[in-house]
Amino acid sequence: MGHHHHHHDTTGNIKVAFFLNFFFTIIELIGGILTNSIAIISDALHDLGDSLSLGLAWFLQKFSNKDMSHDFSFGYKRFSLLGALINSVVLIVGSVFILTEAIPRLWNPETPNTLGMMGLAVLGIIVNGAAVFRLRGGDSMNQKVMSWHMLEDVLSWVAVFFVGLAMTFFDLPILDPLASIGITLFILYNVVINLIKTMRLFLEAVPESVDIGKIIKDIEALPHVQSTHHTHLWSLDGEHHAFSTHAVVPSKATKDEVCEVKESIKSIVDSIHLDHLTIEIEYEDEFCSMSEEGSHA
Repeated sequence: MGHHHHHHDTTGNIKVAFFLNFFFTIIELIGGILTNSIAIISDALHDLGDSLSLGLAWFLQKFSNKDMSHDFSFGYKRFSLLGALINSVVLIVGSVFILTEAIPRLWNPETPNTLGMMGLAVLGIIVNGAAVFRLRGGDSMNQKVMSWHMLEDVLSWVAVFFVGLAMTFFDLPILDPLASIGITLFILYNVVINLIKTMRLFLEAVPESVDIGKIIKDIEALPHVQSTHHTHLWSLDGEHHAFSTHAVVPSKATKDEVCEVKESIKSIVDSIHLDHLTIEIEYEDEFCSMSEEGSHA
């Protein structure tokens, strides 16, 4: 029961953050144009990317909680990964667009309305701070990516505030495009890192936190296990994993010994959050159709 409740929380948190963010993005775009600040416009684009991401994450998180179906026997967990992938692409495109706008402004910077900038920045810190508060501590890759976005927003608003403050006292209009470029490069860097992680999951990589070599060694060290092959560990969404292995036992192994082997393997992988576990037991004189080299693969 606790499990479902947790998912319900995740979806609810993403929903609240989505509405907060979307509403604020509109205020911000108007504010950025009125104050003539490219730093605020770049933040608005960042927030728009986040709103899209959140909307998508909210929809896909709900969708990914559906149970398995005829077409998707593993269920819909992977759909939240799809969300993370689409979001990364949206933010990369947006960031490139902002850079093409901000870089030319370095040569002829325009002076923004600094008081308006600082006012919007304070609002930005409050709204995004509230969203971070709602999303922190999420387990799914989706929620992790989202809380990162929100935290970045808070930091970039802090930057905008200080840029506005500096320009109130000194005639330094170049700070505005500089802040914009800094914020955008920071976003790009994190998006690319997340994109690489998401692609790893798509390509069925072993989850980063797990040492599969050690698992294989531990299984092969069990009494009654002669060898193992076809040991696979992959992740559905960065949070829920699947594991399968073939263990070879002596041809004279009794039913009790086989059961003991299975229990021991289960306890070895017990610390991993497994949604799917398959243990194939083979006798040493039995031919494994999965393995060309018989039982010694």
